[in-house]
Amino acid sequence: MEIIGRITADATVSETKAGKKVVNFSIAINDTYKPKGSTEVQKITTYVNCSYWINPGVSAYLTKGTLVECFGRIGASAWTNKEGEVKASLTFHVNTIKLHGKSNGGGTAPAPVVPMNTAPAAALEVAEDLPF
Repeated sequence: MEIIGRITADATVSETKAGKKVVNFSIAINDTYKPKGSTEVQKITTYVNCSYWINPGVSAYLTKGTLVECFGRIGASAWTNKEGEVKASLTFHVNTIKLHGKSNGGGTAPAPVVPMNTAPAAALEVAEDLPF
């Protein structure tokens, strides 16, 4: 299964009693739809809790606003709390994470531009040598 969204808060690293580390984070997935018989577009946001067990070092890159693509599976957990109430949750167990970019936080600083060093004469020589 694949999900794409923005991280809602900086990732946290927890450790189990056995010493295994897990990276926990949440993703917001934005979607739109148009109800039948309506012309207005409705917006809906779904929040997904995620866990990543493979490399805890990735938590430094999983910061609020970062666009991520995650591959994995859904897991269900059920338990009874101290008050005797039955609780349940779904967690997306991530196998692969692709980072697609960081939110600029609404700032006005442009991304750095790397100039290309191509001489116009060299480009014309290549263009004249084309077979079509």
